[in-house]
Amino acid sequence: MTRILAHSSDRVAWLRARSFGITATDVARLATDASLQAVALEKLYGSGFGGNRYTDHGREREPEIARWVEAEHGIVPSAHLFHAEGQRRHLATPDGVGLRADGRLELAEIKTTAKPWRSIPRNYLRQIWWQQYVLGADRSLIVWEQHVDFVPVHDIPKWKWIDRDEAEIAALVARANDLIALIVRMANAPAGARGLA
Repeated sequence: MTRILAHSSDRVAWLRARSFGITATDVARLATDASLQAVALEKLYGSGFGGNRYTDHGREREPEIARWVEAEHGIVPSAHLFHAEGQRRHLATPDGVGLRADGRLELAEIKTTAKPWRSIPRNYLRQIWWQQYVLGADRSLIVWEQHVDFVPVHDIPKWKWIDRDEAEIAALVARANDLIALIVRMANAPAGARGLA
């Protein structure tokens, strides 16, 4: 695929490329006008969040879960940062990418959680639909592993297919473009007014 901007193994290049665009992680948070403002401020000034024990656990478990996904579902682990066709600021790094014999593209997204899920959390659905848009995928496999005190609860993770949803994608693209416009306005505003755009 020719729309690869960076690989997460080159952390500096990957973070630099992500800083210039709107990622699936950003879009996952865009539920309200207040969250739009918060994400815009983080894109301009950075975030103080460097991770915690839960994010560390997720990073530790992801390679093992990704091996299970590849063995069971044929979706290969990926750490590439992709941009959307015709829009270099719309970005995504899915956890897995699988090209089927019939040409369909399928993605995987891996999560760890300390809580049981009754349904897929809405922010993760936004993340998945955004990834589908950026890569042109037909569907995504969300895979989650519940843990108690960082010990997996089940022998194998739980999983569910999420189909592409054009209406949700259109709404996310509009929201991401609103975010880009807000970032530009804030960057060009006088220093004292940047958080008020």
